[in-house]
Amino acid sequence: MMITVSKNDEVVGGMMGEIILEMKGISKAFPGVQALSNVDLELRSGEVLALLGENGAGKSTLMKVLTGIYQKDEGSIVYQGKEIEIPDTKTAQSLGISIIHQELNLAPDLTIAQNIFIGREPKKGFNLFLDEKQLNKMTQKLFDRLNINLNPREKVENLTVAKQQMVEIAKALSFDSKVLVMDEPTAALTDSEIDSLFTMIRKLRSDGVGIIYISHRMEELKKITDRVSVMRDGTYVGTVGTKETTIDQIIAMMVGRQIYHNQKPEIKNRSHEKVLEVKNLNRGKTIKNVSFELNKGEILGFAGLMGAGRTEVARAIFGADPFDSGEISIKGKKVQIKSPYDAVQNGIGYLSEDRKQYGVMVEMDVKSNVAIASMDDFLNLGFMNGTKINHQANEMVESLKIKTPSVHQLVKNLSGGNQQKVVIGKWLTRNSDILIFDEPTRGIDIGAKDEIYKLLINLAEQGKSIIMISSELPEILRLSHRVIVMCEGMITGELQNDDNISQESIMALATKRVG
Repeated sequence: MMITVSKNDEVVGGMMGEIILEMKGISKAFPGVQALSNVDLELRSGEVLALLGENGAGKSTLMKVLTGIYQKDEGSIVYQGKEIEIPDTKTAQSLGISIIHQELNLAPDLTIAQNIFIGREPKKGFNLFLDEKQLNKMTQKLFDRLNINLNPREKVENLTVAKQQMVEIAKALSFDSKVLVMDEPTAALTDSEIDSLFTMIRKLRSDGVGIIYISHRMEELKKITDRVSVMRDGTYVGTVGTKETTIDQIIAMMVGRQIYHNQKPEIKNRSHEKVLEVKNLNRGKTIKNVSFELNKGEILGFAGLMGAGRTEVARAIFGADPFDSGEISIKGKKVQIKSPYDAVQNGIGYLSEDRKQYGVMVEMDVKSNVAIASMDDFLNLGFMNGTKINHQANEMVESLKIKTPSVHQLVKNLSGGNQQKVVIGKWLTRNSDILIFDEPTRGIDIGAKDEIYKLLINLAEQGKSIIMISSELPEILRLSHRVIVMCEGMITGELQNDDNISQESIMALATKRVG
């Protein structure tokens, strides 16, 4: 039974104060779409409020209304006890309402200090020259308050993603923000970087900042949030206390249905027939003497921390990056793969972790994306057979359950999960026997993840062979028959999922240096 937290309830273990923000009855429509319908949201000072929902639930639209990117059609916003209007982003910032987007928005060639105070730089010499000394002093003072150990003079291009995120947080708080929205803040971070981020969030919470935290990683909720507000199909479902509610109950609120569970998939056509063999693969410092085998009908998980070399191995196998030495054999025959074209010709499909840059052409429609890797199959006397392409695309939409008005819809208008399905459809159209999935569920919601999981298992049951790279250990454990673990470019261990392996055993290998 779900426990709904009323406005007067205190969060156990939190530092919640008075209500700082109320969004009441917010509605927002776009041509042909009712994005928000009578949505409520409440945030207290000194709390971390998770805002959850599947892609398309309306979370981003609601936050864009809050931060002045969109204007509401109906409803009211009460901030610090007063009803306000937020006509633009500058107004939101001046009020102390800031957002840190999933895609960071920093100028790489500027220093940290210049990025934080861009457009608000202190001047000297009759207000004609930038006062760099004062700028760096202001930034250092801000860092001292937030316990951030960075050099204000360092260029942003030299920072890791995690440190860039710290800069974004500092920039937001330089506006004296009382409300901070964080959109998928851990999507590109390692476990240790996530711990550092959570330490900073707890510091902000203790300082009375109200934080709205958007994430698809359910395991983070118990660690960092006080309450959870859930949206579904543009409407408000409810708010629950994190400690009093199970993850399954929260998921049920999000999707309105029971989520599929299968810890160890039973693959009907699994065999020990080797379809891919990699021997002694090397590439500079990123791939060091990597060898492994992939069997027919198998899901082979690749685990490791960021920078372990997993993606580099995948790109080398697919011919996207050259390798220095090593051998690749497919079905017992040694092959030369020097380009993605060679890989595709040998039956390999690759779903990149960055689907928008390498997986789909967002400005083209669904049917073009599905057909792009198999254009030769759709030629008829030198002309493209549009009818055949439409038929194939419709077949993929139906079999993969891609949510789209038609195959003529532009891919950029689809949710992340459906974009991922379009990429899968492209390689199934090509009839690839070996599929490499690099972070297949990154940035997609729990319901879409569930559909991708089912799809991977079904593909394996059909005899496809799958390499799955994932930073989410529950995902690795749930789907993989075997798990290969990498650290610093080397394979540090191989585990059978029949052996009751755990996140702890994987992490032990992921942090094990060899040599």
